[in-house]
Amino acid sequence: MQSMTAETVRLYDDRFNAGDSEVMVSLLSEDVAHDLNQGGREVGRKAFLAFMKRMERSYKEKLEDIVILGYGSRIAAEYLVVGTYLKTDQGLPPATGQTYRLPGGAFFELADGRITRVTNYYNLPLWLRLIGAE
Repeated sequence: MQSMTAETVRLYDDRFNAGDSEVMVSLLSEDVAHDLNQGGREVGRKAFLAFMKRMERSYKEKLEDIVILGYGSRIAAEYLVVGTYLKTDQGLPPATGQTYRLPGGAFFELADGRITRVTNYYNLPLWLRLIGAE
């Protein structure tokens, strides 16, 4: 079971890097809980797909140096986000094509072969400094 859950998260991260949000969503349960970095919780595949579409408009990101750890149905992925801020995102400073390299991570919970929770984390004040907002 451990191997299958880790492989599901590995596929999720691989599809993120490929910009394939449709396959990412197919790995989620219908009622997936998505905890946004330093924000609220969104529930469901439809909300997750809308989030991914917004991200694709404003950011071009790849995950590097991915390390996946876990036990049972809970998996964590630590990585380096290498990105470009393409278009101003709501509530954030203006985008001018700034690039950044930012450590981040995600926590996953899985059941019945699907991801039931995704909790994302990165250091927002550090990201703001990296894009020259502070």
